[in-house]
Amino acid sequence: MHDVVVIGGGPAGNKAASLLAGEYDVLVIEEHEAPGRPVQCTGLISDEVIMLSGVRPTILNELYGANIFFPNGRSIEIRSKERKAVLIDRYEMDTMMAAKAEDAGAKHQYSTWYGSHSITDGAVTVETDKGDIKATMIIGADGHNSRTAGTISDNRPAEYVRGVQADIRHRADDQEMINIRIGSGTAPGFFSWEIPFGELTRVGLCTSWEYGPPAEYLKRLLKKTGLDGCEVVSRYSGRIPIGGQRRTYADRLLLIGDAACQVKPISGGGLQPAFRSAYALAETVTEAFDEDDFSEKALSVYGKRCAKDTGKELSRGYRLRKMFTSMSDPELNRIYDIADRESIRSILNDGSIDHPSDLILQMMRDPVTMLRLAPLLAKATVRSMR
Repeated sequence: MHDVVVIGGGPAGNKAASLLAGEYDVLVIEEHEAPGRPVQCTGLISDEVIMLSGVRPTILNELYGANIFFPNGRSIEIRSKERKAVLIDRYEMDTMMAAKAEDAGAKHQYSTWYGSHSITDGAVTVETDKGDIKATMIIGADGHNSRTAGTISDNRPAEYVRGVQADIRHRADDQEMINIRIGSGTAPGFFSWEIPFGELTRVGLCTSWEYGPPAEYLKRLLKKTGLDGCEVVSRYSGRIPIGGQRRTYADRLLLIGDAACQVKPISGGGLQPAFRSAYALAETVTEAFDEDDFSEKALSVYGKRCAKDTGKELSRGYRLRKMFTSMSDPELNRIYDIADRESIRSILNDGSIDHPSDLILQMMRDPVTMLRLAPLLAKATVRSMR
């Protein structure tokens, strides 16, 4: 019998496995035949995420800022002297993290589908298509379609957004800047991105669920940016859970990553909160083994630790997201008029992609900005509560 079975061999699952494998017998089961497939991420991460991952993937490009385009076509340039993000090969990163978990002592079992689990006689029986696996406890790291999260009743994310992106054979003139576009005609309920890396550009967007599959919006975006005639080298799609699970723990079960809805609501990024939560998870697991108590009550401390660390950013970010999605294109254009000032640019230039809600709050502390934003924010707050 294993001490811990991790359901899902993505970055969140392998980070947890790496932290636990030195002390416990850890088995990672993954439904795909190899780590990192299919790719469903932009690959745009911060230096903090690289540090937390524990590996050094190849950097495809360094990014120093962004051009933010509003519905009326006007834009604000944010540029820093220090790099704000890097573009990496997510397949390589996931493969390296799986290898690091194995170096720590974890074992992997690929092409294995989790079906369900049950608790009897002080152990968990994990039912898979390759047979039953017994463990003291399990960790659900099985992504946005998490079946382990589904075993906790009434525990769905507040919402999903759908994403699609393509690598286009096109060399952008400015290799240090990302183009971000907002507006109902481009990416309703979210935003689009154009990320340069050498001879290719990664173009994609997300939309709120009610707007349907985003493929048509990507087609419009490529035409709008003049990239519709370029060769499509690769294409990816997926969905992102946003808004927080109600619980990330149950008897002999903890959730992490997309399965736990540990995703930043403003940007859709999940690696930073998942990696940080892995330390809270490891601490909770260690205490459970020390006390020989794997009850829901004992494991609930994990939820409290995550809330103390990343919970503020996630909950605050979701409130801001609800306000954003309630705004019309004319209201978003009004924000451009308010934010197009040097004092606001300096705040944005110094900001971190890992803490987007902090940037917005800093902008609101500017007296002039707050005075002009107040009517818009008041209306958006009321609408977001309906």
